[in-house]
Amino acid sequence: MEGLWLFSVALSAAGAIGFICIILVLRWVLYFRKGLAWDGGAAEFNWHPVLIVTGFIFLQGIAIIVYRLPWTWQCSKKMMKFIHAALNLVAFIFAVISMVAVFDFHNAANIPNMYSLHSWLGLTAQLVLGVGIYLIPATPVSWRAAFMPLHVYSGLLLFTSVIAVALMGITEKLIFALDNPKYKDSPPEAILVNALGVLLVLFGALILWIATRASWKRPKDQILNKSPLYFDILVFIICSEPLQ
Repeated sequence: MEGLWLFSVALSAAGAIGFICIILVLRWVLYFRKGLAWDGGAAEFNWHPVLIVTGFIFLQGIAIIVYRLPWTWQCSKKMMKFIHAALNLVAFIFAVISMVAVFDFHNAANIPNMYSLHSWLGLTAQLVLGVGIYLIPATPVSWRAAFMPLHVYSGLLLFTSVIAVALMGITEKLIFALDNPKYKDSPPEAILVNALGVLLVLFGALILWIATRASWKRPKDQILNKSPLYFDILVFIICSEPLQ
């Protein structure tokens, strides 16, 4: 792979920032927003940002770049498709659970559902991912090959849109929830959530860079013959098959 060192730095940075985002969203809901529960109250709503950041953003981001991890290039394409689909499926399940939490909270508090632009775009993103998960495996191979460029483009568009919708959502939540002091007064909670938003953008930018750099693309229908020893070890662990 050309630029392996740079790829490793970008991947490490994306992973670190992604984990920090998960830590920050947990810090937000556990310290500032009454924790987590499943009782129809505000604590149930808090599952929404946690599951969106963890599943719809972090896991979906990893799913996008999983084909580009050099130590997986010795794995069969079928195995990598399974991993890619499994990560997207978990992300979709997390998103559905997060939406159920929102509806439960809104219904218990007599708050209207689906009235904001955030909710419209969020539901659209979930439907697009859901259709992709269930429709693509059922289509003929020739169709999948023909529509692969559209699949790649729509995946990147969906990922970018989810981050944008998440930024709308956390800003909306701060505006509604902060009263004394208000959001405009920049209390600690607002600063933490703003930092979360910045890191979500950085995570998205790194994922998009890794996913679109041509020299980091998985070789098409070929097995690398020469790889460092640690690649062999990783391949053996991940794919349960040594290099040929």
